[in-house]
Amino acid sequence: MTSSTNAALSQWALDREIVLSRVIDARRDIVFSAWTDPKHLPSWFGPTGYKIETKEIDICVGGLWRFDMIAPDGQLFPSRMQFRRIERPTLIEFDHGADSDDDPGRFRTTITFDEQGDGKTVITLRQLHPTKAQRDAGIGFGAVEYGYQTLEKLARHVDALKG
Repeated sequence: MTSSTNAALSQWALDREIVLSRVIDARRDIVFSAWTDPKHLPSWFGPTGYKIETKEIDICVGGLWRFDMIAPDGQLFPSRMQFRRIERPTLIEFDHGADSDDDPGRFRTTITFDEQGDGKTVITLRQLHPTKAQRDAGIGFGAVEYGYQTLEKLARHVDALKG
């Protein structure tokens, strides 16, 4: 996978990043597990109305999640995540893009899980895009809105896990 050696993704730049954050009303271990358990991740991931069909899932350092994200209108988005770092229960880092070995639009995501004293978790997603133009195109496509929809689905999912 070329993104792991992509020089643009090895140096963080504010003009190429998208940052999303949300407080989730659940303990950090529950929120982290929703991201790292293959039974859970496909059931909540993606924007509202999108379905996920998993082709392969191995959530470990170096592992892949290959899946199709299917829009409400039926448009198919073949996707791939390769997990770079997993530091239980505080951090996940992966490269995300199209399901191909040489996707020039692949971006890096770092997710942090910060525990609050009240049993809630602050989750922060930081996406680093290869270029400012690709970041801007992602924002134009709806990356921020879709990202917050995804975090809303995560919040509902972990709420159900709490019982």
